[in-house]
Amino acid sequence: MNNIERRDEATRDGHGQLNYRPMTAADLPDAYRLSQEVNWPHRLDDWRFVDALGPGVVAEDENGLVGTAMYWKHDRHFASLGMVIVAPSHQGRGIGKKLMTMVLDELDGRNVVLHATSSGQPLYASLGFARFGAIDQHQGIVTDLPIISLAPGERLRPIGASDRMTLTNLASKASGMSRAIVLPALLDVADGIVLDRDGEAIGFALIRRFGRGYAIGPVVAPDVGRAQSLIAHWISIRTRKFLRIDVPADCGLTAWLEEHGLKRVDTVVAMARGTPPARDPASQVFAIINQALG
Repeated sequence: MNNIERRDEATRDGHGQLNYRPMTAADLPDAYRLSQEVNWPHRLDDWRFVDALGPGVVAEDENGLVGTAMYWKHDRHFASLGMVIVAPSHQGRGIGKKLMTMVLDELDGRNVVLHATSSGQPLYASLGFARFGAIDQHQGIVTDLPIISLAPGERLRPIGASDRMTLTNLASKASGMSRAIVLPALLDVADGIVLDRDGEAIGFALIRRFGRGYAIGPVVAPDVGRAQSLIAHWISIRTRKFLRIDVPADCGLTAWLEEHGLKRVDTVVAMARGTPPARDPASQVFAIINQALG
């Protein structure tokens, strides 16, 4: 059992007592309510998905939940951290820092990555996080997008049961940290296609229900042209549906996505406490799973 699972703490300030404790499944409806208060798009099902993959902590006062933070251990070397929310009525009381400190205590020895809004960056920097990149959030409704041709010997095909290990390895290599837990869970809830070259899987892209519509990601491919082919497939299948995709700001997709109707609506900063994951230039991540899981 992790320390976080058996530790409850209480603090008192000028506004009253705050209790900090492990998150449980019973907290998810209130966590969903908190995310609505700060205008996050997550559905209750989106909360359930991340909760199934890792633990979290909550802060509460006499009226209920006022803060959340979650983390996911990906391997012995890396973890990601997210779903850090403090109710607007309770901000400025140190709740976010306390929740972060409790989570980081469970991740000692691991390199920890997160995606920070501009308002969250000072807190994370004070806890030892440093910037190593950025993620552009694109969303919108596309009415038409032509299919992009592939090179001879390459094709897009549905994901088969025998692809799971191959795609997990591809995703782990591309992201620089293990995807052995999160990718199989995604494959259970997402639709996917494989970029196949002469019988070998060299890339893939998933799409799933998320927020207001559908999220495309992760997308793994050898280069930007093939990434566009994978993304264009899902856009053409989901024309006139609300789509979201979160891409590394330096991956070469931002202008292309905006040209085709998926406008950049936000940019968050990728930060690491410790060593950032190393990218593989031969197999790159062109869209992340989401801002919590990376």
